[in-house]
Amino acid sequence: MYINSLEVGNFRNYEFAKIDFSGKTNILYGDNAQGKTNILESIFVCTTTKSHKGSKDRELIRLGEEEAHIRIHLTKRDMAHRIDMHLKKSRGKGIAIDGIPIKRSAELMGLLNIVFFSPEDLRIIKNGPSERRKFINMELCQLDALYLHDLGEYNKALMQRNKLLKQIYFQPSLKDTLDIWDMNLIEYGSRIIKRRVDFVKEISAIVVGVNERLTGNREHLKIFYEPDTTVDDFEKKLGESREKDLKICSTSVGPHRDDLCFMNEGIDIRKYGSQGQQRTCALSLKLAEIELVKRTIGDSPILLLDDVLSELDRNRQNYLLDSIHDIQTIITCTGIEEFINSRLTLDRIFRIAKGTVCLEK
Repeated sequence: MYINSLEVGNFRNYEFAKIDFSGKTNILYGDNAQGKTNILESIFVCTTTKSHKGSKDRELIRLGEEEAHIRIHLTKRDMAHRIDMHLKKSRGKGIAIDGIPIKRSAELMGLLNIVFFSPEDLRIIKNGPSERRKFINMELCQLDALYLHDLGEYNKALMQRNKLLKQIYFQPSLKDTLDIWDMNLIEYGSRIIKRRVDFVKEISAIVVGVNERLTGNREHLKIFYEPDTTVDDFEKKLGESREKDLKICSTSVGPHRDDLCFMNEGIDIRKYGSQGQQRTCALSLKLAEIELVKRTIGDSPILLLDDVLSELDRNRQNYLLDSIHDIQTIITCTGIEEFINSRLTLDRIFRIAKGTVCLEK
């Protein structure tokens, strides 16, 4: 699996740009605030329908314009595909696969698998639980269409239940209608919990080996799933929390409150790990993510590295670069000096300056 080319029009600071990528290692370099990350963001948006920064569609459109366009030509299992996406200020985005418009954006998920690694991901370990849930959801939504559906239905039910809790505060007679949303939460939430249990087991088994190799067998990382509730207890806990939920006008039980725990020799890395341990843990997690995708779909994902090498010491840089020689990688950085002494072959180099792309190699 690899991206052949990317075209963007009126996206962020780009009026128009077209990039023909190598199927191996691609470097996008230039000064800060020139548009390097915007290229990776466009790939992320065209793959997942959302910005990794959480930006709204209208914020992705070039200043003064009403629409933006992203097009990706890709090859997957020796078959060519094209993704077209139109972002519009006034209405929802339009998406087409191989020239055929799709009705639901969920149909796009899984066509192109990516692993995105940015400096923010190095803080995933010490940040709040929402960041770790985002990591789980991002990966599972690319790999499992049923999980994507269940997550969407769960979030709809959660939103409706919370809305109803607020209405009941003013109209107590609506209290009995909570049951239907409780049933939906339990149905879809239970499926989510089961799939997350399996996912954490799968990725934890991979992380152990990655982390041991990365630390010279000095650390032994383990990942544990911390569900807010189990499948067997979900209905009971949701019922017990109803009065509390009515008071706070919010749902306090469910997989929307899950977390991941990272342990090393009995120490919770989230709370007590050093900055170096937390970064090593995050790097191990991302490398394990790559391996999990390979095992699941029988193909390699696209790796997007957004200025992450500057955040790692030389040992971690070398380990990361040694691990990605067999997959398409697109790397942003401020200069190529950091690659001179590495064993990484730079197959294509682009200079980014003021929203323009210049091929140098």
